[in-house]
Amino acid sequence: MSELEQIGQEYFQVISQQVFDVAQLDYTVFDKQIPFLDQMAAIKNSGISVFDFYKKEHIYHSNNMHNLFGYDLDKIEEIGTEYYDSRIHPEDFLSLLKNGLALIKYYFQLPSSERKNFKLQNEYRILNAEDKYIKVIEQQQVLELDTQGNLWLALSVLDISPNQEIINGITSQLVNVKTGETKQLELAKKPTDTIELSKREKQILGYVKEGLLSKEISNNLSISVHTVNTHRQNILKKLGANNSFEAVEYATKLRLA
Repeated sequence: MSELEQIGQEYFQVISQQVFDVAQLDYTVFDKQIPFLDQMAAIKNSGISVFDFYKKEHIYHSNNMHNLFGYDLDKIEEIGTEYYDSRIHPEDFLSLLKNGLALIKYYFQLPSSERKNFKLQNEYRILNAEDKYIKVIEQQQVLELDTQGNLWLALSVLDISPNQEIINGITSQLVNVKTGETKQLELAKKPTDTIELSKREKQILGYVKEGLLSKEISNNLSISVHTVNTHRQNILKKLGANNSFEAVEYATKLRLA
């Protein structure tokens, strides 16, 4: 069994732990939200979708998915979740699945009263209308809990990322919408024994730890700012960090810097 199959199987098993009282699932609550979702998609010019954890399928998508991302609306209706998944870059899809699994496990540890306080932000690659990979930013959060506090409906807001230059890999963070605090999802990280930084990357990370800017680092190492920034992006990717502060923190804990 491949790693993707293993993670996918575990994800299905974990979300299936929730036991729903079907009689208590009032879908009229969601029906009343559809006009608002349509309006939000139009105003924000974002792709909006809603996933139902009871049905284990998407039950809503905004009609601008075609214009924004080249999605085939008929296939969305016909295939559903599998069609969304098929548009994601295979390498990114595995990481996203791991993040989704980590997020669900984290939610299960929270009191039901706090489950709407967080949103997961992912930046990853999808195929556009020209079948070329572009980077998008997706924000996911709980839209509705059932009467027992189960995760019932999840909202996804999808936008084209302004960061199209660095196209490889994904970045993720869990954000507390009330405090602004961020949290790293543990499953998204690579095992520590597989992380290796080159000599140059360690040099640059050491300078970052000292508080030097990319221009200052380039002067010290007699390399271009572009080269410094490329190394910095590689460091973030290897460590599964969202920013330089996290990279220094993780590298210090792992004794890599």
